[in-house]
Amino acid sequence: MRENLHRFFRAARGVGVHVSPAESIDAMRAVTQVGVSDRTILRDALLLTLAKSQDEKLALGDCFDLFFSQPEPRQNQPEADSEDASEDTDQSPSSSSASEAGEGQPSEGLGPLAQMLLSQDRNAIAAAIASASGAASLSEIRYSTQRGIFSSRILDAMGLQRLRDDLDELTATNPALAERLRSALDALREAVRDTVAQGLALYAREEAENLRNEILRNAPLARIERRHVAEMRALIRQIARRLRERYSKPRKRQRRGHLDVRRTLRRNAAWGGIPFLTAWKRKHRDRPKIVALCDVSGSVAQVSDFFLLLIHSLHEVVDDVHSFAFSSHLIEVSDILESKSPEKAMAEIMSKVGFGSSDYGSSLVDFEKEFMSTLTPQTTVIVLGDARSNNLDPRADILRRISERSKRLVWLNPEGRLAWGFGDSEMPRYATFCSVVRQCATAQQLERAVSDIVATYQ
Repeated sequence: MRENLHRFFRAARGVGVHVSPAESIDAMRAVTQVGVSDRTILRDALLLTLAKSQDEKLALGDCFDLFFSQPEPRQNQPEADSEDASEDTDQSPSSSSASEAGEGQPSEGLGPLAQMLLSQDRNAIAAAIASASGAASLSEIRYSTQRGIFSSRILDAMGLQRLRDDLDELTATNPALAERLRSALDALREAVRDTVAQGLALYAREEAENLRNEILRNAPLARIERRHVAEMRALIRQIARRLRERYSKPRKRQRRGHLDVRRTLRRNAAWGGIPFLTAWKRKHRDRPKIVALCDVSGSVAQVSDFFLLLIHSLHEVVDDVHSFAFSSHLIEVSDILESKSPEKAMAEIMSKVGFGSSDYGSSLVDFEKEFMSTLTPQTTVIVLGDARSNNLDPRADILRRISERSKRLVWLNPEGRLAWGFGDSEMPRYATFCSVVRQCATAQQLERAVSDIVATYQ
């Protein structure tokens, strides 16, 4: 059972449940207490010790049901066998026992697999398949093209070669028994195929998800199909979680500081240098702030959706985040994003300022009039937009004043660099006042850009 639990933990990670070593130890201790005889209690114990959210609970429940549903070998005996069996019930006990004895004698020299199949012991066959699956390392399956390979490995581990020799011998000496064994072998092959299909569903899901995520990470955000929007949002949440895990620990370490060895030794001189009291060196760091200005006009609305979702998922790293959205005018959307789900938040934002014609000059005027006080020398201002102002006054002078009041100004443009400065693009003029200008057309580029911004606070 311990080996089965290890495989189950691996399958759980494949469906998106984060199982740490400590959590796996807790789960194994819980299983030791409740036992494995009652599957309902076992399921509840694993869900309680491993799932941290409702989504993980649902995913883990489905994974449990699939993992512990063992495929049973099918009985595909010819109809003649069933008719013979019904006729045997009309025979006398002596003739029935004689027949069984006559059929039992040839099986005495057969191999273990042949005897198991002829006995039709389903539990023994299921246990043998499970054991052979472990020996064949079924948990290593990753692609659907490997199903034939792993099916052959499992059958070989069960003793298929010896069974073939037994079939050849029985075909010459006892054709009827050979036919029964051949039918049982066909059923066994089906059961093994079911087991491999189950393993593919359990263990290959992570590989398939990683491949899909890699494709999405490099796909242009502005051209993501509607059917992939939910998957992209899930990917953005994964990116945000990864950034939180990467940068939250250094921040905790910085709040505590580094051990001051000299002061610690001086403080503990009375105890012979044993460090009962510790002293820490702390370096003062300014409280970081982020102000994000997002263009939600029709051309870049979808990119802004993902960008705002990522920014507001990083509150554990940067405590003070203010977000603004604009097309022809600008509004603050921080409260909307924090209080509502991403879908409802973006719907409300779009209903207020979205899908209009972009007017960067007018939006910068709105920001200067109402929100300029949010900028401090510790503020990083991030602008996400294509800098296309429909040939209206771009008001680059306001952007210059924003740059002067803040720590730095970062512009993330979803368009390719070759398009900057052509048509109504004001990117070259705006870039003069920016500390960093980067192309940000894919999720991978977005992750790198936000990671670099957050890394400056560590």
